[in-house]
Amino acid sequence: MMTMELKESDFQKISRLVYEQCGINLHDGKKELVKARLGKRLRRGNFSSFSDYYRYVTTDEGQDELVMMIDSLSTNLTYFFRESGHFRKLRSVLPDMAAVRNEGRKNARLQIWSAGCSSGEEPYSLAITAKELLGENAASVAILATDISTRVLAAAIRGIFPRERMRDVSDQILKRYFRYGSGKWVGFYQVKKEIRDMVRFLRFNLMDFPPADFASDVIFCRNVMIYFDKPTQEMLVNRLYQTLNKGGYLFVGHSESLTGLTHPFNYIEPSVYRK
Repeated sequence: MMTMELKESDFQKISRLVYEQCGINLHDGKKELVKARLGKRLRRGNFSSFSDYYRYVTTDEGQDELVMMIDSLSTNLTYFFRESGHFRKLRSVLPDMAAVRNEGRKNARLQIWSAGCSSGEEPYSLAITAKELLGENAASVAILATDISTRVLAAAIRGIFPRERMRDVSDQILKRYFRYGSGKWVGFYQVKKEIRDMVRFLRFNLMDFPPADFASDVIFCRNVMIYFDKPTQEMLVNRLYQTLNKGGYLFVGHSESLTGLTHPFNYIEPSVYRK
């Protein structure tokens, strides 16, 4: 199979387009990744070059393919209960937050937003955590899960995962909240309906301002900002602050920090902040 050349000029054009569309900063070290992932899109669409592909996705006719291009470049692998310290912290604060949220307010719901939810492991981990802590009262917790990739959202909604994504899931949790596959699905697990029903999946671009119904008490935005440059990180962090309810928590990835960014958050502990 012939490999198409990705000229530097085409790489720069594609990088600028991706940055303008979703804030992802594709530096020079990402050139081979862009070539490999978009090469598949070129072959599928019978494009003769990266230049032809770029011209197409910048036309009105090519807007669906532009979404697929962003999908191809924005996905990353994850697993259940990744960075487990965050879930321990959530378990320590969630019961009191839920009690305050419901105090004197019938049917009030506490919302947790998984921003950049990828294929669904994080929001389902959040739903399981709420269910374990609150039991039947977990119905008072809503999980909002968003990603820019339509492809990973479709996989997330199905809720079917290979065993390797369960590396930090105990046998007890597996039995309680997952169904083991049979036939062609041996080696896979599906999240049970009671947990899937707790999560609302939506496509959302973090470069857009969150709508009113995104107002949340906890936001998990982890291992997302690493793809952005400093100005974009600062813009996003301040928008997340505005979206959080008073006293709400922001969790970022352990490899991320708000150091060097201008923001009004209060530091709680590494990668955890509060409004």
